[in-house]
Amino acid sequence: MMTSTMKKTTCRVLVVSLLALSFQTARAGMIGADQAAAVQGAQSDRTVVMGVLNRAETTAQLQAMGVDPQAARERVASMTDQEVHALAQDIQTAPAGAMSGWGWAAVIIVVAAVWYFMYRK
Repeated sequence: MMTSTMKKTTCRVLVVSLLALSFQTARAGMIGADQAAAVQGAQSDRTVVMGVLNRAETTAQLQAMGVDPQAARERVASMTDQEVHALAQDIQTAPAGAMSGWGWAAVIIVVAAVWYFMYRK
């Protein structure tokens, strides 16, 4: 008789706990590739801009213009992802900051020449 009462009580406690706890379940979901890429892109853009600010030449130019390099770094840290992306795009498309179309053409020609001389009979 005692075990039957214990089983009923245990079952009632389990049912009540399942009902009470089922409303507080965690929900997980998949994120899209565009969301993951946006986070990674924002991080890489920030790395590019901070890398330029950490160069000795950039620091010297900022100081020559009367700008504190640490203040510039703090400003970049407080910028939104869109602002940092625009700045990183400007850095990448600047003549001294990125490869132009002719630069890519030169790389392709050099690679083709190396491949030609390496595999000719």
